[in-house]
Order: sequence, then C-alpha cells, then structure tokens
Amino acid sequence: MRIKYSHIILAILISALLVIPVAGCSGPTTPPPPPATTPIQNPGPISSMIATPTPPSTPSAASSPTQAAPVTLNISAAASLTDAVKEINSLYTKDRPHVTITPNFASSGTLQQQIENGAPVDVFLSAAQTQMDNLQKKDLLLNDTRRDFVMNELVLIVPHDSTLGLTSFNDLAADKVEKVAIGDPKSVPAGTYAHQAFDQLGITARIQPKEILGSDVRQVLTYVESGNVDAGIVYSTDAMISSKVEVVASAPAEINAKIVYPAAVIKASRIPDAANDYLDFLFSVQAKTVFKKYGFTPMSN
Repeated sequence: MRIKYSHIILAILISALLVIPVAGCSGPTTPPPPPATTPIQNPGPISSMIATPTPPSTPSAASSPTQAAPVTLNISAAASLTDAVKEINSLYTKDRPHVTITPNFASSGTLQQQIENGAPVDVFLSAAQTQMDNLQKKDLLLNDTRRDFVMNELVLIVPHDSTLGLTSFNDLAADKVEKVAIGDPKSVPAGTYAHQAFDQLGITARIQPKEILGSDVRQVLTYVESGNVDAGIVYSTDAMISSKVEVVASAPAEINAKIVYPAAVIKASRIPDAANDYLDFLFSVQAKTVFKKYGFTPMSN
C-alpha cells in the first residue's frame, strides 16, 4: 500500500511540473485599465440632478396669429354730426389700430349726390330719411344694413348780442327781421325742416324773401355767429357748440319728431364686414355717450 501511495504522489507532482511551464509561456496577464472617469465638481443639490420635464414652448412672434390687415373706412356723414363723429372715430380706431377712417362731412344732399356719382363711400350717415330713401330706391344700399341711430331738434338761434327780442319762429315774419339764414332746402335737411315749420305756421310767404341759404347747417351757424344775419335755423346740436349764439325757440313738436338720422352701408363698399362693424359701434355704450354729450338722442339698435 505504501508503494501505491508513493506512486500516486509522484504522478501528481509530475503533472504539476508540466502545467507550470505552460502557464509561464503565456506571459504575465496585465489587467485592463479602469475606465476613464471625469471627476464631478460641485455637483450641487441632488434635486438639480433629477431630470425636469421641459415645459411647452411659448409660441414665438412668427407663429402667433397674423395681425388684421390694414383697412381704410370712408365715412360720409352729415355736417351736423361733425364733432360727435370725429370723437367716435377716435374711440373706434383706438380699439382697432388696423383701421384708418377717412371722414367726409357735408350736407346730406351733397353726400347723396357723391354716392350716386360713384364716390368711394363705405358708410353713409344722413341727417334725414329722404336722402337715404333716394339711395335705397336706386339700389345703392347694402341690403338689411339701414338703421336709425340718433334724433335731433330744430331750433331758432340769434347772435348772442341780438337786440331784436325774438322768442318764436313766428317772430321771423316781423318787419324788424331782415335776414334769416337756413340750409338750402334742395340739399340740406335742416332747411327742408325749416320750410316745413314755416308752412305749418303759415309764414312761408313772408319769410322766403328774407332767406339767406347755406350749403349746410355749419355754414348757417357761421352766418349767425358773425352777425351777418338776424337769425338762423339749425339743429340744437349745432347751437350747443357755439358761445356766440343763443337759442330762442324750438320748432313745432311735429317737425322735431321727424328729425331722425339713418345710417347704412353702401352697396359698392369693398369692405362690407368692416363697414358693418363700424355701424354696430354707433350703437355701443361708448358711441351713445358721445352722442348725448353733443346733444343727440341715441336710438336703440
């Protein structure tokens, strides 16, 4: 048994000696270098290392809705509306900076003729129904846009230093009154209403020789302010803007009840949507406040 054990031990030793040279022939094994790392400096709080969802981006100016295209509105308005409409136009364009308004003030009859002759008009504001009726009969109004927006009154005015003592329309027939200014009835609604008042009072024949005709109510007002006439007939809204005249009487109630101002979009307008928007604005609280300020009586839409 001893011999057998010795043989076994010897065999093991021989095997070990054979393995060692083989391993040595392969050369020393160099372990791979550790991966390069970049030291972290001032990593900050842990919360800063946590990924934060990116908020949705705010649309840039390039991606924002396109601004409204520039628009020019041509507004033809009766001369008696001058001051009120100028102020209303300023309010309107303040909220709509892309809109430019080109106003045209004259007698309603003159404006009617301009429209009939093809003048570029988007909205017509008349001081009487007659001129608007004439345009409607000729199919020059955009359908369903005609609306009455304010009322006014006809009054008799004299220079503030007048000594004639006039207190009524009937006083115009007296011999002491030599010149009476009124708007030309052919084109100025206030002149037409004045003639209607004279007819109702039965004094037309005695006043006509004294008449000095103005191209619109503002010219009549100027005649009275300058003292070139003894009296004049204008709207109460015209008299309000002058400190040089005095109101001494109002026209008969039946006449004043007729003084209603209509507005409409002209059929030839190339920007009917903008024109309708302006027409709507005339019925806004802002516009009504301005009309009241100048003595008009606003009407419901």
